[in-house]
Amino acid sequence: MLNVLIVDDSLIMRRQLIRIVGSLGHKVVASAKNNEEAISAHSKFKIDLVTMDITMPGIDGVSTTKEILNKDSSVKIIMITSHGQEDMVVDSLKAGASGYLLKPVTDISLSDAIKKVYPNGRS
Repeated sequence: MLNVLIVDDSLIMRRQLIRIVGSLGHKVVASAKNNEEAISAHSKFKIDLVTMDITMPGIDGVSTTKEILNKDSSVKIIMITSHGQEDMVVDSLKAGASGYLLKPVTDISLSDAIKKVYPNGRS
């Protein structure tokens, strides 16, 4: 079971990801709608995996990814993106993100993405 942090400025998307992560047998320890909440949650909880929205008001997901990974290089981050954001995906991967998913996110697509960053699972 992974401890997961969900970061997305959309409440609907956060709720959907919380449901999917739970259905996959992992624990959502926190969710955040912006950079400040994400950094705060990361400092309070042992996080194994972050799902990170690329575009958020204020500080974007690429910068937030860099900030989290500077503090904890062991955390895996899967970027969540829309079509047309390829440059930001490349920037995210250069910043250290472990992978990315295109919206809409489904149970299967998130499960596959998690298996790619944790190929041997995690207990």
